[in-house]
Amino acid sequence: MESNKKTQNEAESNIIFSKAVKAGQRIYYVDVKMNKKEEMYLSITESKKLVSGTAEMPQYNYEKHKIFLFREDFQKFQESLNEAIDYINSQQGPTEQRPQEEREINIDLDF
Repeated sequence: MESNKKTQNEAESNIIFSKAVKAGQRIYYVDVKMNKKEEMYLSITESKKLVSGTAEMPQYNYEKHKIFLFREDFQKFQESLNEAIDYINSQQGPTEQRPQEEREINIDLDF
């Protein structure tokens, strides 16, 4: 367990740029990381908060999914993502931003 924590801490320490995108119950993290060969790559993480337990004693867990994207694939990935977004927008129209007051706010307090 100790070596797993060390490996996780080392992986987090190689983040050289990070941007968080909050979207309802999910948060997307777009991180620029550097590998041992000093090559940069993207790490995209979706983190979703899961609530279990009772109303009096809720338990919180986070489900995470990661995608690693390397420089040689950036152009193809970007083109495919843009094409998919354009297709959705042409079929259903562009989305409108929800007003700030409609967005769900979750606050965890530990005492």
